Amino acid sequence: MTRVVPGAASAPASSANLGPGFDCLAVALQLRIEVAIAPAKCFDVDAQGEGAGIPASARHLAARVLRDVLGHDEAKVSIRSEIPVARGLGSSAALAVATAAAAGASDPLAVACRIDGHPENAAASVHGGLVAATMLGDGEPLAVQFPLDGDAAFVVLVPDRSLSTKDARAVLPRQVTHAEAAGNVSRTGALIGALRDLSLLRPGLMDDRLHQPYRLPLMPEADALMTALVAAGALGAAWSGAGPSLIAVCRRDDADAVHRAGSAALAAAGVEGDARILGPDMRGLQVAEQ
Repeated sequence: MTRVVPGAASAPASSANLGPGFDCLAVALQLRIEVAIAPAKCFDVDAQGEGAGIPASARHLAARVLRDVLGHDEAKVSIRSEIPVARGLGSSAALAVATAAAAGASDPLAVACRIDGHPENAAASVHGGLVAATMLGDGEPLAVQFPLDGDAAFVVLVPDRSLSTKDARAVLPRQVTHAEAAGNVSRTGALIGALRDLSLLRPGLMDDRLHQPYRLPLMPEADALMTALVAAGALGAAWSGAGPSLIAVCRRDDADAVHRAGSAALAAAGVEGDARILGPDMRGLQVAEQ
């Protein structure tokens, strides 16, 4: 077993898929989680903010990460999080990345992918900005960072209801048509370029045929909310990850109007929650010096 050396790290939230980029595309957002670890006789958690009510059991994500990195979980983990849990904002990936880094992992991305299983969210939390990620045949994660237009801002609608990724994946079909798959691939390629130059972005580039239509019964208000965001000036809108949060891409000057429209649309739909203006997090993983 490896001795626990006190350490600390922080990592950002992320929004995955961005419409057609299913399981490969993500952007880091300016909500962060901070993790610090210290030696202890047994696993313990001091959590504040989002996710504070998760029990400190051996099944806790931080405990699983510690066992992967250190070979044991005899540590106290202090967590301070701004990232809503089970809302499609990459909270588990950010926690896995930050915990692995605080524990001294040489490759926090690989650890997070082994434990959390979402390379695109973890890659955005590690690198910041806009990324695409995949798992190679040998199980190695590969992440590629792309330029993001400096004028980009994001409006995120966060409902006061949770949706686990497991439940959201359970409704997906086992097979899709060749046309549906090809359409998503082509839009994903164009979307990456349009996020570099927002003058190219059109709402249709964020259309999806692989996951959003099948998840709509889990969040029936989603289509109307996204329509309201685009009508208010967003350049495109989509589910954030597996939902139920929704994300809109807009220019900074339009963010306030889109934010107001998002708040009004939530109220009109009878959905408890809030709208937030978030910038892209370009810092990614930050590790405190020892």
